Amino acid sequence: MMLVQTRVAPSPIHGMGLFASQFIPRGKAIWRFEEGFDRDFSPAQLRSLPASAQEHIHWFAFVRKEDGHAVLSGDHACFMNHSSVPSTGATAQAGSVTTVALRDIAEGEELTCNYFEFDADAPRKLGKQS
Repeated sequence: MMLVQTRVAPSPIHGMGLFASQFIPRGKAIWRFEEGFDRDFSPAQLRSLPASAQEHIHWFAFVRKEDGHAVLSGDHACFMNHSSVPSTGATAQAGSVTTVALRDIAEGEELTCNYFEFDADAPRKLGKQS
């Protein structure tokens, strides 16, 4: 669940992107998994869904490296694009994962993350670039 104000708009990186609608100071939490709002699908649960639902999840979710679960955000966090020099990153805190600003992010700036740090499906999504 996004914890800061954002908007989706055309991205110079790829298709649509996620942009800050406010100044975000370094270290501020910007996303965390929120049970009941975001979804966590085990590989078996994912396989049990209709093909169209599986396709949607494969496109918009990330695959957690630890257990192969597909994590689907309930909001527009799925529009955050990849960068090898990202503006956000994940920190582990007491059993949960929170994404924070790695540096100050200006209002209007595109939020980025490094898919390879958390998404087991990053090579497929990005054509194996780093």
